[in-house]
Amino acid sequence: MLTPWGDIAVSDAHVHFFSHRFFTKLGAPKNLTLEAMQPILGWEMPQPSPEALAGRWADELSRAGVETAALIASIHGDVSSVESAMKMFPGRFHGYFMLDASVSNAVEVAREALDNGMTGICLFPAMHRYSMHDERVLPILELAASSPGTVVFVHCGVLTVGVRKKLGLPSPFDMRFSNPLDLHALALRFPNLPFVVPHFGAGMFREALMLADLCPNVYFDTSSSNSWMQYQESELTLTEVFRKMLRIAGPGRLLFGTDSSFFPRGWHSAIFDAQVAVLEELGISAEDASLIFGGNLRRLTAWSG
Repeated sequence: MLTPWGDIAVSDAHVHFFSHRFFTKLGAPKNLTLEAMQPILGWEMPQPSPEALAGRWADELSRAGVETAALIASIHGDVSSVESAMKMFPGRFHGYFMLDASVSNAVEVAREALDNGMTGICLFPAMHRYSMHDERVLPILELAASSPGTVVFVHCGVLTVGVRKKLGLPSPFDMRFSNPLDLHALALRFPNLPFVVPHFGAGMFREALMLADLCPNVYFDTSSSNSWMQYQESELTLTEVFRKMLRIAGPGRLLFGTDSSFFPRGWHSAIFDAQVAVLEELGISAEDASLIFGGNLRRLTAWSG
């Protein structure tokens, strides 16, 4: 993709794969069908075949000039949808999946997913109401650490799921389990396992900076509008967020992401444009831009496309 630093191979580290199965599982507690959800959301509802949605995303990313993207199976139990997308477009997608570490077969689910080519285990402790220090988490991390090219994505800070709010679905999340510092001892215990914290810690920026300083195997994705900045005591801009994180973590530990999720909006180009403008303002080099906008993600997931 053509950028102020020249032609860069852009990879998006945060794209939600809202499949037909995702919506079916999401609406099940209130018996909401996709037909009932569509007028509420105003989104295109996916076809039952995940391959159709995969094709939609492949075309969309090609149109935008994005080389690869981490597709996230965004509800526990939907691994197969992203696996189908990866099989249909080899080398196009990095496969991530949400895993509820509190379920009895979590390790078996994760092992099967990794065996099938998935590369990112996504943990949402506040959503599923467990601590990262829960004894059920450790075997998952041990599995990830023994699987080269695997990253553990851990959502920290404020957790809001817009689609749940629009559909009137309850979100009984527990922010006691959202502190990035919960990863400190774990990252030290598994020094060769990359942990990824999205949205710069989503409101717990001070804690994210501490974690970045203490643990060189913790990475941060830059995705979403980063509206969490409104919670800071002093006025904080995206420029300052990048400046501080670059100073402490460096360009080698930042992963560009958009948090794209639905159609017809598709790939969230405005997020990309805003981050390009900020990093250009900060005067980063072409080499560092290449790392942030794709190189770091491809290296962590051992991408060989």
